[in-house]
Amino acid sequence: MSIEAIVFDLDGVIIDTEEVWEEVRRAYVAGHGREFLPDSQDRMMGMSTVEWSTHLAEEVGVPLPPAQVAADVLGKMAERYKESLPLIPGSVETVRALGARYRLALASSSARLLIDQVLDTAGLTDAFELTLSTEEVARGKPAPDVYLKAVAELGLTPEVCAAVEDSSNGLRSAGSAGLAVIAVPHGVYPPAPDALAQASLVVKAVTEVTVDAVAALR
Repeated sequence: MSIEAIVFDLDGVIIDTEEVWEEVRRAYVAGHGREFLPDSQDRMMGMSTVEWSTHLAEEVGVPLPPAQVAADVLGKMAERYKESLPLIPGSVETVRALGARYRLALASSSARLLIDQVLDTAGLTDAFELTLSTEEVARGKPAPDVYLKAVAELGLTPEVCAAVEDSSNGLRSAGSAGLAVIAVPHGVYPPAPDALAQASLVVKAVTEVTVDAVAALR
């Protein structure tokens, strides 16, 4: 079957924010006299807002309810995005080029607040037929929930959809949902080998995700 739709991740694919997320959350945790656990950063990549805020409150030990942790951190992230939106070079052009041929959706672990702000600032609000946050499903990545919901809302099956992902949990999420997976590994936070093995195509930059490259999948 040929690909009919492409579902994009946001952080690490369209905007380069993984380092911003880590910086903001580490500073917030340190401000409360705590430190990340050795695996906190890897675990939180792909988690929903509820999941990572619970991790910071209950496992890292920030002495506030998860809902307050989430509100505080999201507020600081929104401030950073307003100062400067770290778009990945060529990502907007890539989305537009693929959108001329394929139906597009977005499935992100970011909160709805941040998704909408990023797309508005980047001029991509009209580029996606559907946008989803993992806040809107039961489980965040690496669970397949957000990709399964995206496919269902598009009225398609996973077999005719591709996903563009960068992180271990994102690759695992898309792969377990049954989509054809395109990996754009992040240079600072490379995916684990088992996660990268989910990919049908591995590229060095999002600009290599072309109409011809997608057409060659499946």
